[in-house]
Amino acid sequence: MAVQLSALWLPNSPTLPGHFLQCPRTNPKSFPTALAATPSLSSPPPTIQIVGGKTPSWYENGNANSKDGCQGESDWVDLDADLYHWTKALRPVQWYPGHIAKTEKELKVQLKLMDVVIEVRDARIPLSTSHPQMDLWLGNRKRILVLNREDMISTADRNAWATYFARQGMKVVFSNGQHGMGTMKLARLAKALAEGVNVKRRAKGLLPRAVRAGIVGYPNVGKSSLINRLLKRRMCPAAPRPGVTRELKWVRFGTDLELLDSPGIIPMRISDQSAAIKLAICDDIGERSYDVADVAAILVQMLTRLPSVGTRALCNRYKIDVDGQCGQIFVQKLALHLFSGDIQQAAFRILSDFRKGKLGWVALERPPR
Repeated sequence: MAVQLSALWLPNSPTLPGHFLQCPRTNPKSFPTALAATPSLSSPPPTIQIVGGKTPSWYENGNANSKDGCQGESDWVDLDADLYHWTKALRPVQWYPGHIAKTEKELKVQLKLMDVVIEVRDARIPLSTSHPQMDLWLGNRKRILVLNREDMISTADRNAWATYFARQGMKVVFSNGQHGMGTMKLARLAKALAEGVNVKRRAKGLLPRAVRAGIVGYPNVGKSSLINRLLKRRMCPAAPRPGVTRELKWVRFGTDLELLDSPGIIPMRISDQSAAIKLAICDDIGERSYDVADVAAILVQMLTRLPSVGTRALCNRYKIDVDGQCGQIFVQKLALHLFSGDIQQAAFRILSDFRKGKLGWVALERPPR
């Protein structure tokens, strides 16, 4: 039984129906409207090339699964440029559930009551999980930046981001909400930053009160998990998917700190589709907003460009060769190899493995120069 395979859509390629990615063959006149394959993988694969950036020389020499892998800044610039081209022709990824609009309105009111704001971002994509309106909303209010899931990035990534935010004068805490790393440091820092609140109250003859800290950020970046770890009990609903928390909730931490757990907030429209794809890859946006096969294909292409993962890690994990540089071909081959041709299941497997750290310790962003 033949299995219909989608193609990888790249710039300057002929217009094809659907929103799939399209991989060009060596001869541009020989583009098919769709690729076909049989369960047998013995036939030679087509010659594939990526359009939009240079081909690095370390494709086959990546230090697979290295926690300390490093990469030149120019390589990240090239990857960002290629990612822009890969996502340009895809159906736009947009996700804005109704509860987010209500939350945003309520959050702006609650911000006026906060002594310090704790903004949580995904350590794998700190820029893509930064709300474009956050600086405007917070104004001069004291802020702590938490980069959660530090266990899923390399030491080199961590050091690069720590240096970047330190130069901007921002207080940064790296954490792992699942295991509690960084939570006590976060609590101490929040109290220290807001200690001036009670100094002013005493000067006015008022009794001291608990410091109020609001925890904000994109969906599924680990806000509720951080609070539960701080409290050492499950006070806030938490699950590994976006959109679980749907209302604001104040909880008390000891006698001197109150925390506001808030639902994830995200812009009504995501203008940067490269950022939107990264949100999809990291499961920080609703699953219905994107095509999993497209997102998995782009993830494969990104990982083959990163020396800390590379083609070797993919081959070791799935026991199939990574032919050329076309992510869609790899997804299709994996579907035939493990899932009887089911591309959706193959795509889910790749995304799930990345989200669980089974494809190595790697961030998908590096600080801008």
